[in-house]
Amino acid sequence: MTAQPRPLSRQRWLIPVLVVVISLTVGVGLLARDLYKRPEAEPTQPVVSESPTSVAPEQQPGSPVVEVTPDVFAHPQYQSVRQVLQGYFDSINDRDYPKWTSVVSRERAKTKTAAEWKKDFQSTRDGSILVYRIEPGAPNSLRVLVAFTSTQDVEDAPVYLPEGCIRWRLVLPLRLESGSWRVDTTDGGTNPEHERC
Repeated sequence: MTAQPRPLSRQRWLIPVLVVVISLTVGVGLLARDLYKRPEAEPTQPVVSESPTSVAPEQQPGSPVVEVTPDVFAHPQYQSVRQVLQGYFDSINDRDYPKWTSVVSRERAKTKTAAEWKKDFQSTRDGSILVYRIEPGAPNSLRVLVAFTSTQDVEDAPVYLPEGCIRWRLVLPLRLESGSWRVDTTDGGTNPEHERC
């Protein structure tokens, strides 16, 4: 008995059905990829500057936005450092102690009670903030050179410079805690530069 060839009509519809099934599978896969793709964050326009913006005396302390130099903008930790410093200065300007404790290290948070902190910063406004440099420190730490201007009631100014407007230049240490950078306590060896506005 000889084998009978398969009818051609059955083979003819099998190929188009396979093409349709494969096409649908690929199409659904691409659609699902687009639907489930995480939306990318809107890129924020960085404020890059070479030097602090000069501000008229009546407009001191200047903008509360943290600006950076081109060198800092090119640093791999730029975004996270700028974010924590913005939170740090915003917390002072807004008199927001809980926010301050969220951007400083546990060690630094222990240095001030809410009442002490609020008294220290009761009239302080910080602005004209410029980050000059980010350098590595000890393991899991960074050293950030920052300049800013503070205005305050004269009685709330440091005893060594009782002025209503002070320009500061100092190194802020940052420590990596729970996967985020935090402003850490300063060691006794770092003396901030300061002058009257």
